[in-house]
Amino acid sequence: MSRDRLTPAERSLRGRMGAYVVHARYDPRETTAPARAAFLKRFLDEVDPGRVLPESERLRRAAAARKGYFTRLSFLASRRRRQRKARGQGR
Repeated sequence: MSRDRLTPAERSLRGRMGAYVVHARYDPRETTAPARAAFLKRFLDEVDPGRVLPESERLRRAAAARKGYFTRLSFLASRRRRQRKARGQGR
């Protein structure tokens, strides 16, 4: 099978192999630091786009916004699981 004709399972395995190599060579906290910073900045921008609040209040509100974001994801996932179970699809 040529390189460009991999099955989805083979593509997944190839990606996983690459990820293991990267994690073996570098600290994941370093390689993901820019992405994590951008993700957290999203919540700071959401709660105080003009940067007028005191730093402690901005951080408190951003933490609450982040918790709300993940709580919403959890709620939607549980609702989706319930819907799938009701249809008898399991996963």
